[in-house]
Amino acid sequence: MSSSSTIAILTVAGGRGVRAGDGLPKQYRSLLGKSVLARTLEAMHRAAPQARLIVAIHADDAELYRGGVAELSDSARARLLEPAIGGATRQQSVRNGLEALAALSPAPEIVLIQDAARPFADPALVATAIEAARAHGAAVPGLPLADTVKQIDAEGVVIATPDRASLRFVQTPQSFAFPLILEAHRKVASGGGELTDDGMVAEAAGHKVHVFPGDAANFKLTTPEDFLRAQNALLGDLSDIRTGQGYDVHAFGEGDKVWLGGVPVPHSHGLAGHSDADVLAHAITDALLGALADGDIGKHFPPSDQQWRGAPSSIFLAFAAKRVRERGGIISHVDATIVCEAPKIGPHRDAIRESLAKIMEVDIGRVAVKATTSERLGFTGRQEGMAALALATVRLPSF
Repeated sequence: MSSSSTIAILTVAGGRGVRAGDGLPKQYRSLLGKSVLARTLEAMHRAAPQARLIVAIHADDAELYRGGVAELSDSARARLLEPAIGGATRQQSVRNGLEALAALSPAPEIVLIQDAARPFADPALVATAIEAARAHGAAVPGLPLADTVKQIDAEGVVIATPDRASLRFVQTPQSFAFPLILEAHRKVASGGGELTDDGMVAEAAGHKVHVFPGDAANFKLTTPEDFLRAQNALLGDLSDIRTGQGYDVHAFGEGDKVWLGGVPVPHSHGLAGHSDADVLAHAITDALLGALADGDIGKHFPPSDQQWRGAPSSIFLAFAAKRVRERGGIISHVDATIVCEAPKIGPHRDAIRESLAKIMEVDIGRVAVKATTSERLGFTGRQEGMAALALATVRLPSF
């Protein structure tokens, strides 16, 4: 990492997100297979690849944070500093993050402060924020109001109708000359009341704050409806829908279990093969690679290569799933069928689905596993081996 970076991006991820409904804090929830935090960090990195990245996290979220960071591209992870531990309020969390940046040598000249729950900041908005900080010292993105605003009293009676032309909805990233916002946070830290954004902190410290045009697409994920809107927005960018098919067979050999989707299933025989002969994982791997037009399992893991002898087939399947993500895509659905007379698959079906979902890093609801016999016909009917067929549907960016 270059120590000469003059820009830092502080992402605030210490909140609990209670309005988003039950479950994990919203910044760690999955959004089409990737956490909200990872999407936000990746968006900020793409917009300002030279910037150093730091995240202020809740003290209880270290494990969740590590999981989110693991989803980042190598280039984004290379720009990431150790997380700052947040405080009891957003204001305290931001200050802790700023103090961590102040300890760097050299400290940044410009800092952007971003909500973890805003994964749609685009490069144009970030570039404008950086230039606004250079020009004004303190700047925030804002959107004009479309509706009339009423100010009411405790009884709900209107007491004023502000001129909406002079009002703005404020977003992040908010951008500042680093020494200005650091000193502002230090100055107001002992004051009463909670300042809900960093523009307010700068104002309270006596600085003028410039408002530059925001972006309506840069909305914050607050409610379950926001997550649905975000999912639809992401799906709209993944309009190249492809289907791949996979087929694999393995003969029975010595052993006391067969591997299916990464799960050991007890049986009177094992399956013979160069790797662990996981016929189901092999079929799904080929289906994913087929959807990408990226060869087959033999191309990437040739049986002539001794390093794959006895290897768990989860390696092959995880590789294929990662290839989808590297193309900017998602695995929409996998439908697989196992063909055998024995062992019985039903008692193990859910464990197999759960294992496959974990390997591919998708929700279990996107994985279907079925089993059938061949009515004692053919090699499977004679119990000489097993076969598996798979269909995989992936969605890729259309550009």
